[in-house]
Amino acid sequence: MANADIVAFNIAAFIAALFLLEAGADKFIDHTAIVARRIGVSQAIVGLLTAGAEWEELVVVVASLSRNRSSLAVGNVIGSAISNLLGAFSIGLLTHRQGIEFDFSARVYSCLLLVVTTLVAPVTAFPGRILWVVSGSVLLVGFALYLISVAWAIHRGRISAPEGSDSESDDGSSDDDDDDDEVGNRSHDASPLLAPEASTPQRHSRALGFHIIWLGCGLLAICLAGYVLSHAATSLTGQFGLSDVVFGIIVLSLATTLPEKLIAAMSGYRGHSGILVANSVGSNIFLLTLCMGIVMVQTKGDFNAGTVNVVELWVLWGATVGFTFTVFFGAKWSRYIGGLMLVAYMAFIVLEFTIIHHA
Repeated sequence: MANADIVAFNIAAFIAALFLLEAGADKFIDHTAIVARRIGVSQAIVGLLTAGAEWEELVVVVASLSRNRSSLAVGNVIGSAISNLLGAFSIGLLTHRQGIEFDFSARVYSCLLLVVTTLVAPVTAFPGRILWVVSGSVLLVGFALYLISVAWAIHRGRISAPEGSDSESDDGSSDDDDDDDEVGNRSHDASPLLAPEASTPQRHSRALGFHIIWLGCGLLAICLAGYVLSHAATSLTGQFGLSDVVFGIIVLSLATTLPEKLIAAMSGYRGHSGILVANSVGSNIFLLTLCMGIVMVQTKGDFNAGTVNVVELWVLWGATVGFTFTVFFGAKWSRYIGGLMLVAYMAFIVLEFTIIHHA
């Protein structure tokens, strides 16, 4: 029987973390867009190293492995990867208020995600000591190369988007001035009582370092909120008893990807398609290379309570194919695709509890 005190405490922690999550995501979205424009790179590139890094997932994976709950770790990795695409990305498509377009870098990294998923899924389906140790080591090296490639792109600062994309009109210095008003002054700008010249000195007084600091604060708040949410969900579900794999795929992945869902919703609503793509691509590359690499090397294919099955891996690969298709060809039908993906995710959750994991 569930302990009432533990349940009450974790519900309170869960609610408090949601408020922290909202505040952190708001700061992150505003300042990421400004930093991307200031340093002259695509929003997608900046997002890949910030929101695209699943630090809270890494904490959960390491904690699960240290407690000899390897099944929970692998379930969380695969479940979170599915949730990022069918859940978070679909929400971003649905909340987008205007015609959505994806830039060149978004397409490049969506292809990279498809390649990574296509390689990782078959290996995950056949756990074996030698295969997993070798594959896990390759994934960890691949993650290091991925970080180097993103850092190189940022260092060059010359990743441009095709005509009509988010970053096309950001070359002029006047746009940088307008960007500063996105942070904390959105409601004031809309007020007829505020004269335009009154805000001009404030615009020019904000250096790049100011926005980088606030971007970091927003990311820290997101990671902290995700950490609290995941542990609260773990404790709550543990009170009632669930399979580690099912719990990791559905419950824990839902909790730990709440930051990605909120960032996707806010990115879509504010028209930042680059951040929307980076949120999903970066998160899944982080999960399937670093997190999955650690799981493979540590477990060597040996799990305490089973692992994911082929159906769940097919769902992950199919979701990645749908994501890549949307980035390349689906801009015109983004709302319809978003609705279809969200319905597919809800159906997956229902079938996971009833049929899939027992297939």
